[in-house]
Amino acid sequence: MQGAERTGATMSEEPPVTPSWLTPDPTAWASGGGGPMDNSTSLGTFPDALPPSQLPLLVNPWDIVLCSSGTLIACENALVVLVIWQNPALRAPMFLLIGSLALADLLAGLGLVLHFTCAYLLHSDSAQLLTVGLVVASFSASVFSLLAITIDRYLSLYYALTYNSERTAAFTYTMLVLLWGLSLCLGLLPVTGVNCLAEEATCSVVRPLTKNNIAVLSVSFLLLFGLMLQLYVQICKIVMRHAHQIALQHHFLAATPHYVTTRKGVSTLAIILGTFAACWMPFTVYSLIADYTYPPLYTYATLVPATYNSVINPVIYAFRNQEIQKALWLVCCGCVPASVAQRARTPSDV
Repeated sequence: MQGAERTGATMSEEPPVTPSWLTPDPTAWASGGGGPMDNSTSLGTFPDALPPSQLPLLVNPWDIVLCSSGTLIACENALVVLVIWQNPALRAPMFLLIGSLALADLLAGLGLVLHFTCAYLLHSDSAQLLTVGLVVASFSASVFSLLAITIDRYLSLYYALTYNSERTAAFTYTMLVLLWGLSLCLGLLPVTGVNCLAEEATCSVVRPLTKNNIAVLSVSFLLLFGLMLQLYVQICKIVMRHAHQIALQHHFLAATPHYVTTRKGVSTLAIILGTFAACWMPFTVYSLIADYTYPPLYTYATLVPATYNSVINPVIYAFRNQEIQKALWLVCCGCVPASVAQRARTPSDV
């Protein structure tokens, strides 16, 4: 009877998956697996004395997805950083902010790849803290850079006649110093002791970040998103007002090409903001209401789309820009197609 019970228990148990971002209590294996399960995101630990049917999978598929996303992010944004760095003509405040965004996303992609590598090769708490700190700092800089780009676009429309001035350049450099300084501070928090390695009960859905730490990050994101939404509403008002004034000068509103392109510009702004919200909002809300006891699948299902925002950013902010397109064609082909060289900038490029 006891043998039958043991057989039934063995058949009903699935081989556990030990991911790099979602791990059981590291002391559980040492105590015979009787400890509580920690489902938060972190490094994996591998047991040595389990039967083959109970051994964890060597690599978690979700970690492969995150590592692949990190590789794509790094390659995409490295191209943008290289083009802006090598082209002296791309030194206007707008291009500096786009370069800041690309650099932040580049570091975020490298952070995801390094975290995957350290999780499955080093199994070190120090490496875990460093890579998680890099990811937090990079994604924070990415979001802050998006806000800075939004502010820059608003100022370029509101102060259209005096935008290209030394004061604008000084303001841009100030924003860059502030956003990278704040991002660095946020990334250093796990490294300097604000982590849950010593007390698993304080872990959030992303180990080793504490619940309070990730709550601060999530609330900050919501505030930044609200500010970006307000700025984009003001941008839409300015663009529509300018289009209306031009249309009145031509005595017909609906048929003017400028009005058509202005509507495209407003649609572009809606796509930008909608994409940003769709990528980051699920993980932000989930991390506020969940903790380390929640199923790992939910964490991965919200974290992976958040990383996709860094995949989309170069397409929205860099590759659509006419000057960057020219620089890319020169780097890749040594020439600029006539369709790119002669295209005029329209309100849809805002």
